Amino acid sequence: MAVTEKQLQQILPNASRQAGVFVPALNATMGKYGIVGRQRMAAFIAQIGHESGQLRTLVESLNYRADRIRQIGQASPEGSRWRSLVPRADELAGKPERFANAAYGGRMGNRPEASGDGWLFRGRGLIQVTGRSNYAACSEALFGDSRLLNTPELLEHPVYAALSAGWFWQKEGLNSLADKGDLLAITKRINGGTSGFDDRKALYELALEVLQ
Repeated sequence: MAVTEKQLQQILPNASRQAGVFVPALNATMGKYGIVGRQRMAAFIAQIGHESGQLRTLVESLNYRADRIRQIGQASPEGSRWRSLVPRADELAGKPERFANAAYGGRMGNRPEASGDGWLFRGRGLIQVTGRSNYAACSEALFGDSRLLNTPELLEHPVYAALSAGWFWQKEGLNSLADKGDLLAITKRINGGTSGFDDRKALYELALEVLQ
């Protein structure tokens, strides 16, 4: 069972022409990682649809206003990286590269803030791969070498954007959760919380209807 361009456009109407661009890559990815059958496919398409703004966003922008940095930071746990950025809100606002380095520097295998790794290894792909360590693991899985550390922008290409999402899906054991229809658990594995769950659920239910 493969998803057609028409079906993908029905599930992700905002994708527009991107649906046609992504259909071959998605079908190849779903076949490679055993994302087969209506439930698994619906769960996968719903999650990548939400994470990528319906296939339109393949790289994290990190362009935040100062008030938004403060809002998220103050709502985050004491001692968290987001909380630590609150005093720097004015400095980091509207400066995506500087923000990325502050937020991701020294984490997820990245070197310190001044290294620039935070920006270089910001989120890319349909389920955003983030951080030097994750890029290295994804690169080994997809290519058998470390090429993503030298050319991380490869994950902005539809084929590798899709394959990296399939790799993450398999790594996290999400097919078994999809078989149970446990969309909440899948969301938590991907997001670390439940952000956007209502949209993910709506896309999932629509996908189940379309993929008959």
